[in-house]
Amino acid sequence: MAGLRTVGAIALTLAVLALRGAGPGLMVNGAMTAMVATFSIKERHRGAQALTLALGLPVAVTAMTLGTVLSTHTLAGDACFIALIFVAVYCRRYGDRGTALGLIAFQIYFLSLFGGAAYSALPDLCAALAIAFVCSAVVRFGVVAESTERVLGRLRKAFRARVAQLVSVQIDLLDAGPDDVEKALDDVRLHTARLHESAMMIQDRLDGGTSDSATASLLQRRVAEAEIAAERLGILILTARSAEQADTLALHLPHAPLPEPGDRLHERGDTVATLHRDLEALGVLVTGPAAGEHGSGVAQLRNRLLGYRDEENLPQAPAAVQDVFRGIGEAARAALGLRLALDGPQDESDDSPETKRSREELDAEDISIAAEEEEQEEPHPTGLDRPTTRAAVQVSVGSTLAIVGGELLSPQRWYWAVLTCWVVFLNTSSTGEILVKGYRRLLGTVLGVIAGVVLAGAVGEHTWTAFALVLLFIFAMYFTAPVSYVLMSFFVTAMLGLLYTVLNTYSPAVLVLRIEETALGAVCGMVAAAVVLPVQTDRRTDELLAAALVRLGDVSGAAVEQLSGGIALDLLDKARDLDMALDKLRASTKPLTHPITPWRTRRRTARYIVALLETCAYHARSLAATAELLPYSRSVAADPRLKLVGRRIGHNIDVLVARVADDAMDGVAETGASLAAMLEPQAPDSPRHDRVTGRVLRHLQRLDEGVIGLARPLGVRISTPGKKASRSMAR
Repeated sequence: MAGLRTVGAIALTLAVLALRGAGPGLMVNGAMTAMVATFSIKERHRGAQALTLALGLPVAVTAMTLGTVLSTHTLAGDACFIALIFVAVYCRRYGDRGTALGLIAFQIYFLSLFGGAAYSALPDLCAALAIAFVCSAVVRFGVVAESTERVLGRLRKAFRARVAQLVSVQIDLLDAGPDDVEKALDDVRLHTARLHESAMMIQDRLDGGTSDSATASLLQRRVAEAEIAAERLGILILTARSAEQADTLALHLPHAPLPEPGDRLHERGDTVATLHRDLEALGVLVTGPAAGEHGSGVAQLRNRLLGYRDEENLPQAPAAVQDVFRGIGEAARAALGLRLALDGPQDESDDSPETKRSREELDAEDISIAAEEEEQEEPHPTGLDRPTTRAAVQVSVGSTLAIVGGELLSPQRWYWAVLTCWVVFLNTSSTGEILVKGYRRLLGTVLGVIAGVVLAGAVGEHTWTAFALVLLFIFAMYFTAPVSYVLMSFFVTAMLGLLYTVLNTYSPAVLVLRIEETALGAVCGMVAAAVVLPVQTDRRTDELLAAALVRLGDVSGAAVEQLSGGIALDLLDKARDLDMALDKLRASTKPLTHPITPWRTRRRTARYIVALLETCAYHARSLAATAELLPYSRSVAADPRLKLVGRRIGHNIDVLVARVADDAMDGVAETGASLAAMLEPQAPDSPRHDRVTGRVLRHLQRLDEGVIGLARPLGVRISTPGKKASRSMAR
């Protein structure tokens, strides 16, 4: 949508300028301004977007005026450019609007240098800027209109489709032969990760896309429940077709083997056929109509699947296979809750007793959701510790180096080095991220120059053909940006090669100079990041690792407290905070895990820690989802024993946080008797909640083992009762 909106704004600007008889220079300036005015505005609400767009025009005119007036005054122009860069980066502290206005100021000043703007042409240039901003507004608010509510609506449909896709590949895992199980499991992992991405995108849009905080909290809870239930169902299927318990679907620890194959589904054709049928029914339940011609049939499917939540409706099969049927019942309950949250009340005339009970549980949960959510104030850094201030100083120093070096390479096109230095600092927070981004920028530029040489020769003097290809490359730039920064840089450079052709300034030497200036700018950015107020990658990852561990402790501790009879908390909110902390940690470790990194041991350690932490997070989320059922369900009961079980885990997490955040060396992680002794099968006539307690204890057991596994690479001592505390391997 962002790509379509930008391409539409550029096309409309070009059409208006063409009707006014503008020359190629003004058309290039107008097209580039329309692109900047469209992509720089990221605010969610249309009113805020309109205000930022209105403020952006005088900012753009001011930047263009400064660029043209100072174009013949080298020192003054360079000093102004550096000051503008500092202000543009510093303004990010004021949120999306400050970021957008700073980006517009920088890009328009750069555009005045790129287009060789002359003072005599300033009135026509300002008119082109105004036309570009108006066309951007027309496309944004009229042609390709967008709102947070509409985006959230599409995301909700996409989430349901992702759940159905995940159920489909889980059926493939159930049916896969011995030679195909690994590929089927890879597909399950992939679709589970995509479902998680969809859930996090919904989380990001809840505040602006829902009418009030209660509605946002309800939708967040139902999405989280559906995600956890779908993920758990995949694990149960994997366990049922294996000889041992599967811990998580991740299995991406170094050299982690698949669970040993088993025969719990062997020669159980009727049971497998029933599972196959019910999984297909679950997919229909997620995406099928709630009412209308097929509504009654969907209601019957829902009644049958929800019936598996009662023990007497389970087929005769091994315990692991029965767990799959229980998982289908819980997933059906999550699907019912998701449908109620998304589509509102449904016809209840065909409900079975099991379905009515599930509705009562969901209604009780809905009532319990508080209308207002507490906001926790977090300390904000000040001075040079503030990220925006530090980045502003770094970019200014790097740009100064880039200007000096760029003018030595080319007094006419030195600004390419400054642009690259600016770009490598965008959306980065550590020296390692800047190094990786600079390398990718250079690689994409080299490939784009090669493409630019070919295209420039093919296009020749066909101006409108060149503009058509520019529009295509701009859309491709947006479409590939989330996938590959190299590809995005490729399309940017190829597009610029075509613009040089339009401006009649193209030559192979110009594109080669672009490579040289890009390399220089990347190096200047790296030097500034490494020398001026550096944020070491290790320090950044340690901060985010400590934050993720704190969130892990919050989720697991609150879940155990509630499961042992303590006060009820909004656990799924805490689980979502853990997910977001993990996403940030995963992004920050990319420089450490990149294939070009020379530190192989650190790469293996980083991968191991992130993978093990993701496994711990799965078990913590599952504990939270089970604890959320406690106040409303007749099949889950509090067990005071769990509080004792959770204390050791909480202590060990606190020790890990102290080690990572404060470099405390005196903490000792405690191990002890395995929780497996508490996981013995219950008597056949045992109450239902005992089986749920067994599931909880299994999650606690794996969480305990995972936390101890994290202690070793983090250099934390481990103490076992009756043994001396031993130092685990240092990081």
